[in-house]
Amino acid sequence: MERKPFEVEAIENHKSYSTFNGGGSDLMSTVDSSDDEQKKLVYRGWKVMPYIIGNETFEKIGIIGTLSNLLVYLTQVFNLKKYTAATIINAFSGTINFGTFLAAFLCDTYFGRYKTLSVAVISCFLGSLFILLTAAVPGLHPTPCGTKSSCQGPSGGQIVFLLMGLALLVVGAGGIRPCNLAFGADQFNPKSESGKKRINSFFNWYFFTFTFAQIISLTLVVYIQSNVSWTIGLSIPVSLMFLACVIYFAGHNLYVKVKASGSPLAGIARVIAAAIKKRGLKPVNKPCFDLYNHIPRNYANSTLKYSDQFRFLDKAAVLTPEDKLKPDGTASDPWNLCTMQQVEEVKCILRVIPIWFACAVYYLAITLQMTYPVFQALQSDRRLGSGGFKIPGATYVVFLMSGMTVFIIFYDRVLVPSLRRVTGLDNGITLLQRIGSGIFFALLSLLVSGFVEERRRTIALTKPTLGIEPRAGEISSMSAMWLIPQLVLAGIAEAFAAIGQMEFYYNQFPENMKSFAGSIFYVGVGVSSYLASFLISTVHKTTEHSPSGNWLAEDLNKGKLDYFYFMLTGLMFVNMGYFLLMAKFYRYKVTNDEANSVIKTNEEEAKLHQQQDKNYV
Repeated sequence: MERKPFEVEAIENHKSYSTFNGGGSDLMSTVDSSDDEQKKLVYRGWKVMPYIIGNETFEKIGIIGTLSNLLVYLTQVFNLKKYTAATIINAFSGTINFGTFLAAFLCDTYFGRYKTLSVAVISCFLGSLFILLTAAVPGLHPTPCGTKSSCQGPSGGQIVFLLMGLALLVVGAGGIRPCNLAFGADQFNPKSESGKKRINSFFNWYFFTFTFAQIISLTLVVYIQSNVSWTIGLSIPVSLMFLACVIYFAGHNLYVKVKASGSPLAGIARVIAAAIKKRGLKPVNKPCFDLYNHIPRNYANSTLKYSDQFRFLDKAAVLTPEDKLKPDGTASDPWNLCTMQQVEEVKCILRVIPIWFACAVYYLAITLQMTYPVFQALQSDRRLGSGGFKIPGATYVVFLMSGMTVFIIFYDRVLVPSLRRVTGLDNGITLLQRIGSGIFFALLSLLVSGFVEERRRTIALTKPTLGIEPRAGEISSMSAMWLIPQLVLAGIAEAFAAIGQMEFYYNQFPENMKSFAGSIFYVGVGVSSYLASFLISTVHKTTEHSPSGNWLAEDLNKGKLDYFYFMLTGLMFVNMGYFLLMAKFYRYKVTNDEANSVIKTNEEEAKLHQQQDKNYV
């Protein structure tokens, strides 16, 4: 599919809003429309942020408030076994994250961000409502188990209703994650300096909102669900999701709504098809000069410098006598002849894939730190102070988020300036070095987890316990606070790797694939979720009847969860070696403007040195 010129939907009641200024600019930008008419567009910037960030805040608290304690909900209300619940959660999370790729495709190709988000926020509300009904209506969940060792599982109808709610959440969350950030950035003028600065500021507010929502959900909402009532606790996310919908649609007439402009995936397919068709051609001697490279006017992407990696793709841009050109210089058959620019854009994507795979394996550590520490906390001493207050098991994950938030501030204010003086780099270290540091801290997190679990189980088996956790086992007298170090290490890993990945993909992908750059991160998280499900299922089946006992037993005191952590530590060590190898051969994307800027800077420095030498003489 050809990518059409940049288009926006007509803005209703335009004159009544013409006095607003967006992104610190009151400029009226002219854009092309499908009927070649000129439309005036008002970027309202921060004027519409209360609608977008307000929607984002309530939507995130709503979704996370529903999902953060879902693991405990499935085991305590639906009477599922722990490994079954963990498998469902990981598969569900993976499906959401894979859904972001499909949502990005549909958003860019057919619907645009506003329509995609409209469907997504409504789906999230309905999904949260379905989950609430499974708790509020007695016939939609199994009979409470209490302290019985054998419990009645859910019926087929109850499972179907639950899955309907989860499916709606998949549609909603899958559509919101890749589109919401880009939709907010659409409200600022990307061609003005003030607009660019405010886009960066919006990104900061976006991630602050995300972390804030997680902390609120993992503390207040989870506490109400676990200690007051599941019905009341799940009503809060439903109410907030309804409020998010109201806020989002209240700004309908104020938003800049970029229309769908076609999928860039077609361009990737053309390059691959043309390279296969011309695979028998000899390579050209001077690719920079001999390859076909017609750049249309107003081309959306930055022109890239030629790179000598993946040279088999260069043949897609070899101009043969059979290739015909249109009067404007473009290829008559884009499936047979592509430009060097298009080839370089595909190379950018291919170079990212090996790094992305290592990051997907890295996220396995974070995925498991969001599940099994909850079970560890439930069989540990969760009492806080002498008043008998117990911290909910799912709330301990908030230490991961807190560790991430605090370290981001330390990294930005202390670490980067210090490293900048040593390396001379604006960001202190390169993006790949930042991701690699995250993988290292993830490895440490798993290693510490193994030692902590070994200590928890030993205390439970050798010292007096604090009672029995229903459907689990005896509660170890070890304080659950010993779980904090592994979670903080995981948070530091996220501060390095997760944010590094987002920036890495955003910088290395072509401009017309920014939505996909956002979605590929979540697809990697999805891969790790499925990998976690596979590992949990395989280890459970393999060790269930072994002489040493099931590693992932329902009662952690009878299992060997520490062995599982140590196994993952070994896997992460291998992954780190693979990442370092791939990073060594990686070449960052270089645009012609950047290359010319470097040449110009070098020439100016050379002239300066010559002048200094003359003055010295």
